[in-house]
Amino acid sequence: MKRQLYGLVASALILSSAVQADCLGEKNTSKVYSFEVVPQFSATKIYTTWSPLLQRVGHETGMCFELRVSPTIPEFEQKLLKGAPEFVFLNPYHAVLAHQKKKYQPLLADSADLLTGILVVRADSPIQSLHDLKGKPIFFPAPNAFAASLLIRAEMTKKKIDIQPVFVKNHSNVYRSVIGKDALAGGGVNNTLDNEAPEVRQQLRVLFETPAYAPHPLATHPSVPEAVRQRFLKAMLKLTQDEEGRKLLEGIHLSKPQVVTYAKHYKPLESLQLEKFLVLTEP
Repeated sequence: MKRQLYGLVASALILSSAVQADCLGEKNTSKVYSFEVVPQFSATKIYTTWSPLLQRVGHETGMCFELRVSPTIPEFEQKLLKGAPEFVFLNPYHAVLAHQKKKYQPLLADSADLLTGILVVRADSPIQSLHDLKGKPIFFPAPNAFAASLLIRAEMTKKKIDIQPVFVKNHSNVYRSVIGKDALAGGGVNNTLDNEAPEVRQQLRVLFETPAYAPHPLATHPSVPEAVRQRFLKAMLKLTQDEEGRKLLEGIHLSKPQVVTYAKHYKPLESLQLEKFLVLTEP
């Protein structure tokens, strides 16, 4: 019943510039923490998967969260570079930018699956190699999507394969554009493709896959006290101890959460030198 309610509320709010929920968790508290999620999927989908989790964690910790979902990844990036969200779920290279510009600190990420970028084509496509895509329009979710865009574009540049990038907001749009023959190929990641319905996955073939990296972390603004970080972390890890909690974690691709740090898990991404491929609108 709760999931149905969240879905109805989200559908109503999606018409606005961003979806957000008032106080998920403990309502009898004076502090409300802003919580942003990178919009890899539609706002409705993000809202229906994250809201029940934050509701439970909020009650467990005595905290209150305002879930915010920007309509596009570039708009999410603008908020991030301003240091707006206190809690944020973001892609690995966003974690690098957020740390460099605003000192955001990663807190936890999934330990079950590393993140790889994938380039998909239709299952019946005659395309067999990256070189077959030279000079062609290729769809990506956003310019700065780490594995789904930056890594793939960097790899194609190394191979001297010029393409025409087209950005279509999220991973689901990429996959459906390829299936609908609007694009010969499109960039995504292993986790989002796995999350699609079987009838979607069956119509796609992975043409290319990048090396694997640490997945999306959940990070906090430096203004969040360490005691609050640890209270939140403890509640997240506790979700693994019962079936309902495990389902909530699976819904947000954090089925086996582990503690992460910037130095160990995300600083190594600096050596990839992806700066030349970034397209940022400074706040």
